[in-house]
Amino acid sequence: MIEKIKTFIEKVQNAKSIAISGHKNLDGDALCSALALMKIIELNFGKKATVIYDGNVPRDLDYVPLREEAVFHKNLPENAKYDLYILVDYGTRKHLGEIEKYVNAADFVIEFDHHFNDDLVGNLCFDNETKAATAQVIYDMVKGADFTIDQNVVDLLMLAIITDTGKFKFVRSSDVFKDSAKLVAAGADITRLMNLLNNKDKKTVLVESKAVSQAEFLMKGRLALATINHEDYKKLDGRGETVLSLLDQIHGVQYIVLLKEQKENRIGISIRSRQTPINQIAESFGGGGHLCAAGAVVEDTLENVRSKIINAFKGM
Repeated sequence: MIEKIKTFIEKVQNAKSIAISGHKNLDGDALCSALALMKIIELNFGKKATVIYDGNVPRDLDYVPLREEAVFHKNLPENAKYDLYILVDYGTRKHLGEIEKYVNAADFVIEFDHHFNDDLVGNLCFDNETKAATAQVIYDMVKGADFTIDQNVVDLLMLAIITDTGKFKFVRSSDVFKDSAKLVAAGADITRLMNLLNNKDKKTVLVESKAVSQAEFLMKGRLALATINHEDYKKLDGRGETVLSLLDQIHGVQYIVLLKEQKENRIGISIRSRQTPINQIAESFGGGGHLCAAGAVVEDTLENVRSKIINAFKGM
């Protein structure tokens, strides 16, 4: 870690231009980690990095600190190029979207992630699959380097942890609570930050409610399967985490699947489990993720994917 931090400092010091991105269609960990790192670089190096994103940013992240400084890739100057590119929470190369061309054009790439990836993009990698959020990986680097942080950084790191753990629901080890305690001691107000996320459109809540009310319960009630068709998907802001959370509250449900018809013959799959690992099911559909929270995107019809998912859970 010490040598990696030294290299990180050297590359940031020598870079004339720096960009930071997460995966396409940012979630809380990707956006907040990117913005936190942007501010860390500004505070400790006096340099302004550009946070770039592709896809949609959910409405409930509208009021996270520094949100207005994230730039949609189509609003970048023509032929934009960066000496140093930093990737956070990107998962795998296929999740980069349109920003991949900027990553490929950079002189040096650094990555911070907590996902398994056997095809790393970074020249310098701060990766730790045991962490609940990429923000924790960044926080480890911050503590190791003794970097200065401010209230914005504290809040952003805390928000990243809150969102990626499902408000601490998917925590699997004690270190996330240790990091959270340190952030609270540094000024993070968890109640205020959670309330800040309560910012969904009415149409999104209604779509999520409809998906829950029409969910199927299979395998003697152990598997809850919800679907969102394309017309409703256009009203969905985010990944439908509320659907997964509500179905998980039902007694007897052990596995939750949400199928989202993103486009004709393109289905997004989100899978959750209370205890039993289900990442191998996501991997069988070309996706991946964590042991009990994973997903994939499949080029197929909604009905075909539904049938394949049901078959995949046989024997569980």
